Amino acid sequence: MVVAVVAPRRSLREAVLLAYSGRQPRRWPRWCSRTAGGAAEGSVDGLEELLEEDEESTGEMVQIGADRPKNVLILMSDTGGGHRASAEAISDAFRLEFGDEYRVFVKDLCKEHAGWPLNDMERSYKFMLRHSQLWKVAFHGTSPRWIHSVYLAGLAAFYAKEVESGLRKYKPDIIISVHPLMQHIPLWLLKRQCLQKGVLFLTVITDLNTCHRTWFHTGVTRCYCASKEVADRALLDGLKPSQIRVFGLPIRPSFCRAVLNKDDLRRELEMDPYLPAVLLMGGGEGMGPVKETAETLGNALYDRVLEKPIGQVVVICGRNKMLHSSLQSIQWKVPVKVGGFVTQMEKWMGACDCIITKAGPGTIAEALIRGLPIILNDFIPGQEVGNVPYVVENGAGVFSRSPEEAANLVARWFGPEREELKILSQNALRLSQPNAVFNIVRDIHELLRQRSTWGPITYSLNLSNFFPI
Repeated sequence: MVVAVVAPRRSLREAVLLAYSGRQPRRWPRWCSRTAGGAAEGSVDGLEELLEEDEESTGEMVQIGADRPKNVLILMSDTGGGHRASAEAISDAFRLEFGDEYRVFVKDLCKEHAGWPLNDMERSYKFMLRHSQLWKVAFHGTSPRWIHSVYLAGLAAFYAKEVESGLRKYKPDIIISVHPLMQHIPLWLLKRQCLQKGVLFLTVITDLNTCHRTWFHTGVTRCYCASKEVADRALLDGLKPSQIRVFGLPIRPSFCRAVLNKDDLRRELEMDPYLPAVLLMGGGEGMGPVKETAETLGNALYDRVLEKPIGQVVVICGRNKMLHSSLQSIQWKVPVKVGGFVTQMEKWMGACDCIITKAGPGTIAEALIRGLPIILNDFIPGQEVGNVPYVVENGAGVFSRSPEEAANLVARWFGPEREELKILSQNALRLSQPNAVFNIVRDIHELLRQRSTWGPITYSLNLSNFFPI
């Protein structure tokens, strides 16, 4: 009689990893499978022997639950300013809430420790944004799970050792991803090291509504969503309700906690103290029809009958030096302040009465906290599409790609329709979530506290266990 032995079925991701690596994974010892309480199965003597072996080979032992500062590694990429801004907001909140209890590192492991294309994402992203249709194809073309899973599994097989060396360098107790491509490779490494129960892995989604499916990984401890719409998408992609929290977009504490007086700010920023002000932005790169809108505002906010301005304009050009120079050369009929890349946006927003901007999630969240009615004039295809209905349907602003229409609307808000401006401002404040970043770090702290009660978990990061040379 012939007995057929059927090998355990591997997932598509595991099959690709094995194909790329060309090696067989090491057979896992029984003690690698931990219970929910963190206890190891199998012989205690065998576990101690294996741990001693591991310690001799790496010297990189870390113990969770020990009386020491906990290491927090925040993974990000400079593909758009929002990821770094969220990472730094979380870092600042940890410092303010818990002092020296945590050591926080904000790092782009892919740029520092991997090769192409992972180390070139920033330049590639900027190139595709300049050709928006190319970015639209890339965004939607990689959305199906089977496509990005195979792609990321292949990259994991090529660059696992490099990324693992970055993880080992910071010995994290907590890993926080604020970028959609920073989940898969670190989580795969933790799984292979049997550390998914020993290291908290958390995702903080930096999109308000529409977001790429690579954000949603079922292996995370917690997924922090900026809105109910994002949470609904997470549920559809397989995350459990217990993994999801909706706190809002993390905005830096200096912005959230700033106590501002509009009159004082206008004096400090050398603005006209009596005229209402509109803030015009195009994101960190000064994108969109900023110059056309500024010129149209200059005409719309000048009363030709009375021969005097009815409002003033603040233009933030970001890193767009050409735009900055061009606007400064114009002879304006109304007061206009032109700035480059600024670090104290809370002051400029606090000094203004409404804002015209593209649909970037960070700018929207900040404007809501300041109670600024929003005119959205542009968006990036893909992740920013859903931000438009998020603002409009909640009564916090409008959408218009016409500079003339936007300028005329501001003129009405500063004139006969001032009550409408007040209503929009109240709606914006109701939609804002200024405590989001503090709620996120407090929840993480509580998760770690609960994990610590399970007892110390000793582990080492040593990829050679899995890919022997």
